[in-house]
Amino acid sequence: MKTIPIHTSQEPEFNRELIASLPASGPRYTSYPTADRFHSGFGESDYLQALQQRNTGALNKPLSLYIHIPFCNTICYYCGCNKIITKDKTRADAYIEYLEKEMALLSPHLNGKLPLAQLHFGGGTPTFLDDDQLERVFDMIRRHFQLLPNGEYSIEIDPRKVSRETVFHLGRLGFNRMSVGIQDFDPKVQQAVNRIQTVEETREVIEAAREAGFKSVSVDLIYGLPYQSLESIKPTIDTVLTLDPDRLALYHYAHLPHIFKPQRRIDTESVPGSEEKLDILQYAVQTLTRKGYTFIGMDHFAKPNDELAIALREGWLQRNFQGYSTYADCDLIAIGVSSIGKIGNTYVQNERDIDAYYNAIDNGRLPVMRGYRLNRDDILRRNIIQDLMCRFSLDFQTYESLFGIPFKQYFSEELSDLLNLAERGLIILKPQGLTVTPKGRFVIRNIAMVFDYHLRHKETAAKYSQTV
Repeated sequence: MKTIPIHTSQEPEFNRELIASLPASGPRYTSYPTADRFHSGFGESDYLQALQQRNTGALNKPLSLYIHIPFCNTICYYCGCNKIITKDKTRADAYIEYLEKEMALLSPHLNGKLPLAQLHFGGGTPTFLDDDQLERVFDMIRRHFQLLPNGEYSIEIDPRKVSRETVFHLGRLGFNRMSVGIQDFDPKVQQAVNRIQTVEETREVIEAAREAGFKSVSVDLIYGLPYQSLESIKPTIDTVLTLDPDRLALYHYAHLPHIFKPQRRIDTESVPGSEEKLDILQYAVQTLTRKGYTFIGMDHFAKPNDELAIALREGWLQRNFQGYSTYADCDLIAIGVSSIGKIGNTYVQNERDIDAYYNAIDNGRLPVMRGYRLNRDDILRRNIIQDLMCRFSLDFQTYESLFGIPFKQYFSEELSDLLNLAERGLIILKPQGLTVTPKGRFVIRNIAMVFDYHLRHKETAAKYSQTV
């Protein structure tokens, strides 16, 4: 796909009435089709076939590695991640042993010691692992892959559990990017979600990362948590700005206690209503853009000189299971319980249950639980949704050339919906393409949903997060 430079000088426009009139929930499109479309008919043999096709060179893209660490010392009541709550570090020793076994099962199918463009440790809490355990995992990585001087190697950090010395150790191992969980600094909110975290320990971790040579530090905030209000969020935003993060994510809290059991400990009456949440979001976005941050898309912001902002401006921004990325479309090897990978035109997810994960490996099988093989229509729509999410525009002729389709005939139903979006000022629709307006960038997920065949034509039991 050709790159299309993006003009980011205009701030996104916040139109409350328009936001309220659109579907309230929808996919985040870290993949298309979305993970709720994966099925158990896709198994280990399908995964191995995809790896074999990659080895022929036909689908030989840059490679990423994702490692899922499911353990947490304590439970955050808002969290919907796949996690195991324990203080027993020996459980991590056993888990690392299985990571090594899974990697040994995969290794014969990887065609040698391949270079890693990206590496990401997610969780759970990756820094649940102590220094020796982290060293052991990195030894495994170095046995099977080549780390590159310009690679993008990131880890999610809980500042409550990480010392300054550990941050320097992470830098020596090879990490050069860090995502720091904050959520909210208000003591009342922290108490309500069982995550007590001081500004001081957060600042210490971020400053240590900079001293250790990390290229980028991002922070995560959540809006819509219990007892949050427009007035309560202002000190948190002000404090975060003093930490001077390179990137910032502002996620919407989805209160679904019927799905996520820990959320049942949150008083539903204390969760702010939709109007209050929009007040919080509007204030945060206006404040961050006024302070010079570039609105990347959805809920992400970056400094203008950050790689994400540069990638957005120059038209080569990407999106994958870890969110926005600066790398071209990569293949993704994912290991660990519940992890999701992508090889060529297939997605693969490991067993979600730790015992099922262990049992598969004990029996000499890759712990594949489900997956999905994309057809030609899926690939076409995946490219379109990627362009919308990352470049805020579509060139119809590009797709006609690449896929040999008459765009307006192929997407006749979708064009009817696009006309409606154009009338509402979300897009500018032209004979040969479309551009998302500053007003539309706030609801880009809703625009992308127009091209989601599975959402339009097939039922799902999935509960998506709110689009704004």
